[in-house]
Amino acid sequence: MGNEQIYHILIVDDEERIRRLLKMYLERDGFIVDEADDGEIALDKVLNIDYDLIILDLMLPGADGINVCKKVRETKATPIIMLTAKGEETNRVHGFEAGADDYVVKPFSPREVVYRVKAILKRTSTTSFLVSETGKSSNTIVFDHLEIDDDGHRVTVDGKEVNLTPKEYELLHYLAISHDKVFSREELLKEVWNYEFFGDLRTVDTHIKRLREKLNKISTDAGKMIATVWGVGYKMEVNK
Repeated sequence: MGNEQIYHILIVDDEERIRRLLKMYLERDGFIVDEADDGEIALDKVLNIDYDLIILDLMLPGADGINVCKKVRETKATPIIMLTAKGEETNRVHGFEAGADDYVVKPFSPREVVYRVKAILKRTSTTSFLVSETGKSSNTIVFDHLEIDDDGHRVTVDGKEVNLTPKEYELLHYLAISHDKVFSREELLKEVWNYEFFGDLRTVDTHIKRLREKLNKISTDAGKMIATVWGVGYKMEVNK
């Protein structure tokens, strides 16, 4: 991994062969790996252990991956990569709507999964919690109703912290650093998801929708900052 931190991963899949294969590749790269073969067992583990990332199959006995993802998101922002044998657009959208950060369709290369795990953890582990003497992070974006502490990966709306998934945070931060600039869905897929040649444009829409909902729960003014530019894309709109 190239650093001293040891990451704890949970693999949730009812196929032992897939769990064993992913575990082998992940442990080879220094990860600690737990396993679960159904949704109920996975939820019990997630509620009692703070994992750094979850690899979650869509089709599971007990509770399917969508319901597990939704339950996890009620209390935790742990990054989730969803696995599925179904490559249809609706399944990808449902996974992202439930709170998944990334999506891998079976059959897959285990090296690709490990790469995506590392990419997500690299972005989320940049959290260094460097705080200045004033109590503010040394790298904070401040708007009227919204504050983004990039060193701490914390977002507050009117002083209240908002619980965002890693991908929701990345999207919000990317829009904020170039506020008032309009980004197409293709640009956001490339820059936030690293999907340069493929990707589901509705992935962006579902994340924008979730972001607005979370901001709106505290402040409708903050929610309105994420503006839709019809026929083009999205932007962070800041009052002058």
